[in-house]
Amino acid sequence: MRDPYKILGVRRDAGQDEIKAAWRNMAKVVHPDHNQGDPLAGARFAEIGRAYDTLKDPKKRSLFDSAARAAEAKQNEKQNENTIMAQRQAAREAAIRAKQAQENAERVMEELARAAAQKAAAEAAKQPQPQPQPQQQQQAGAAEPAEEMIERIFGNQARAASGGGRARGFASGRTKRPEPEQAETDKQTDKTTESAKAGDSGKTVDDEHGADETAAASAAVLQPLSLLTSFVRRFTGGATPAPEKAPDQLAIATVTIEDILKGAWVNVDLGDGRDAGFALTPGTTEGHTVRLKGQGHKLTGMQRGDAVVNIHIAPHADFTVDGFDLHTVLPVTIENAVLGTDARIDGPNGPLTVTVPAWSGSDKSIRFEGQGLPKSDGGKGDLVVELRIILWEKPDDKVTDLMRIMKNGLFL
Repeated sequence: MRDPYKILGVRRDAGQDEIKAAWRNMAKVVHPDHNQGDPLAGARFAEIGRAYDTLKDPKKRSLFDSAARAAEAKQNEKQNENTIMAQRQAAREAAIRAKQAQENAERVMEELARAAAQKAAAEAAKQPQPQPQPQQQQQAGAAEPAEEMIERIFGNQARAASGGGRARGFASGRTKRPEPEQAETDKQTDKTTESAKAGDSGKTVDDEHGADETAAASAAVLQPLSLLTSFVRRFTGGATPAPEKAPDQLAIATVTIEDILKGAWVNVDLGDGRDAGFALTPGTTEGHTVRLKGQGHKLTGMQRGDAVVNIHIAPHADFTVDGFDLHTVLPVTIENAVLGTDARIDGPNGPLTVTVPAWSGSDKSIRFEGQGLPKSDGGKGDLVVELRIILWEKPDDKVTDLMRIMKNGLFL
């Protein structure tokens, strides 16, 4: 059997009067007597009758609602399982891509090292080895920087453009280190003669201007090599690349209208014995999502992903949610609908007085501004009171006679 609510076109929280009225209207439209040329009219009429028979009986309606909720929960569970499987598959594919990238990087580094060794061997065969300075002897066993590896691979042009090791330090952004031996020699020269001091002073100014120009030229030449230098430094341990982030983990949190109104704290189960909590903020409504940074899946070799929580608002006995507006139904008797009345209802923030104008039909709605759910911009939705005209529980002879007179007319 199909969903009886969909067959009759009513909401799941519809009252008996609304269900009965919907059944009557649809039965008149699809009645076989009015659709004699339609061979399916009888089947549709019988289906409408079965739907009404299910919803008018509280026990049958409760059983159907329970079965529908169970089926919906099972479907949601299946969707969550499919989502988790897709996330795991995406994580495996990401791990394979990371492994392939690592292998490619290792092959590139082998080629760089082979080229560097060949270049160094060729230079050693052509030129005699200079005597190492004390400072160079101390650094002989240190690992070769990425910049020097690039210079050896790309030849003496980059070294010449850098203006020597001292200017290269400024061009590549490294801190300038003092040279103790040269500083001591300058001090002895200054103590020897005042005239030489003055001459050397002017020469030092010229040397400084020349060093600035050399450093600028070095920066311009070495700038195209900075990307390759960064690449070499990354795979030689200078800078470790950030691991890829794991896929998002999806979860559902069921909250109440009261929770949203007071900004309650919500805990959600993330599986594997983990849970996370967050506070409901203005702007929360049905289908709203909350992203919890770094609280999702944890996979080997990857950054922990985020948890994305989808908000579901639980059904309420008095209100239904439409965006940020809340809807409620106010039953009105015939005499109050004709003459008008004042009625008291329980609003989301306390009791409210509803003024029903005279001659109000079931299509009448009364709106209370600012009585709905809070919005992210500081405002609030509205409370919409929908009027429903109802009959008295027991027949009344006076009302019956009045309706008969209005229908057939009064004859004396």
